[in-house]
Amino acid sequence: MGEHVTRSCCLGWDFSTQQVKVVAIDAELNVFYEDSVHFDRDLPEFETQGGVHVHKDRLTVTSPVLMWIQALDIILEKMKASGFDFSQVLALSGAGQQHGSIYWKTGASLALTALSPDLPLHQQLKTCFSISDCPVWMDSSTTAQCRQLEAAMGGAQSLSCLTGSRAYERFTGNQIAKIYQKNPEAYSRTERISLVSSFAASLFLGSYSPIDYSDGSGMNLLQIQDKVWSQTCLGACAPHLEEKLGLPVPSCSVVGAISSYYVQRYGFPPGCKVVAFTGDNPASLAGMRLEEGDIAVSLGTSDTLFLWLQEPTPALEGHIFCNPVDPQHYMALLCFKNGSLMREKIRNECASCSWSEFSKALQSTEMGNGGNLGFYFDVMEITPEIIGRHRFNAENHEVPAFPRDVEIRALIEGQFMAKRIHAEGLGYRVMPKTKILATGGASHNRDILQVLADVFGAPVYVIDTANSACVGSAYRAFHGGKDVPFTEVVKLAPNPRLAATPSPGASQVYEALLPRYAKLEQRVLFQTQRPLE
Repeated sequence: MGEHVTRSCCLGWDFSTQQVKVVAIDAELNVFYEDSVHFDRDLPEFETQGGVHVHKDRLTVTSPVLMWIQALDIILEKMKASGFDFSQVLALSGAGQQHGSIYWKTGASLALTALSPDLPLHQQLKTCFSISDCPVWMDSSTTAQCRQLEAAMGGAQSLSCLTGSRAYERFTGNQIAKIYQKNPEAYSRTERISLVSSFAASLFLGSYSPIDYSDGSGMNLLQIQDKVWSQTCLGACAPHLEEKLGLPVPSCSVVGAISSYYVQRYGFPPGCKVVAFTGDNPASLAGMRLEEGDIAVSLGTSDTLFLWLQEPTPALEGHIFCNPVDPQHYMALLCFKNGSLMREKIRNECASCSWSEFSKALQSTEMGNGGNLGFYFDVMEITPEIIGRHRFNAENHEVPAFPRDVEIRALIEGQFMAKRIHAEGLGYRVMPKTKILATGGASHNRDILQVLADVFGAPVYVIDTANSACVGSAYRAFHGGKDVPFTEVVKLAPNPRLAATPSPGASQVYEALLPRYAKLEQRVLFQTQRPLE
């Protein structure tokens, strides 16, 4: 984009699995510059697939640290060549793929503080890491370390109550434990461990950035109520871990001014603030501008829920994170594997491969579907762990099939009832001011959104969130260090569009159906998990 920039702005960065992205947002919150560097396309020398190396065991998944650094170099040079006026940047913040970890070698801090503006970053930092290929969120090789951590904490539920999640293979504490156990020499040579987010912030600071509360709560190490590292969790993972992590900070913290390297090489102002970077999911919550009681539903290949919570109840399913824009509150995340692919299968089977016919079926069937309820899990579901299709009539008898129109409504109602039940299991409650923000492919179907509004009893809005983590990071840059609510900072941002409101009588229908659905889910779970006789 060749426009010469003359307006005050904030930058939002996103260090994701496949690329590094940047957006610039002016004081009216308009995006006027965006760019990205795609790892596979623009940095083929690292020989990754989708930005990662999948190892022979198919469980270990890593990314080269220098790939992210070189991508940052390339974007900054592209911005400079386009005439971007860095002197107008007031502040910057960013997001990193959650759970990934970076291992700085002893002495790396000296290299960070002594960067020469005559050379790109990747040339100066290439010897600064004790591990050059670092574990990322796709890694699932730490099952043994997960069981060790849960045992040390008195069980999965105890760990979840303390840290917001039971032990997960991709979570950083378990990844650190594996490195300590399998590669103790590299661990001993490490003076600092960063998340991808705090690593990226460190590049801009020219010194080690602290981990923020929100991304830190995706590590199985942070006590989410007290916002301090759990000494028991740290001790169960590796020795001297607290000094390698540093103290966590609120997500809206200004962690320092930009490094003189960027002032001299690109013309950033010396007073440009660096606001703590956070995880991509928390940054997306900021980008979608959720408020207390709101819920975001991403209807994609997998369906994902983002929830704003005041009083969470951590469980064995889902994740509770510290809220990235309000340190007194929390956010929750739930993921469901059987999303759009399941909807497309039922469309093909029952609506002649036509979304128009699919919509007509939803329009022609009544709310509550005559008491017919269905569970549709062609792949093993995450929440709950069930596979298969299971249909029940109004008398709770399992039946082999439904009429086509009934099947379509049973699928959509079932998907949204499951989301509401499991959200409420984490402490979510629909409030009078609750709004639902829908994104993803299925959010373009108004009849699907109508069922969503009816089941939750709340209006549904749609919003363009193609770069929600990046945009959310820029919003957070504007918010950083200000003693005002985040909602005040982003009030000029484009409003989402109302797509559906609850139908009359919907609350009575679903208040009666939801307990039935929950009991049948437990019944199916029990049936599918019984050992063979």
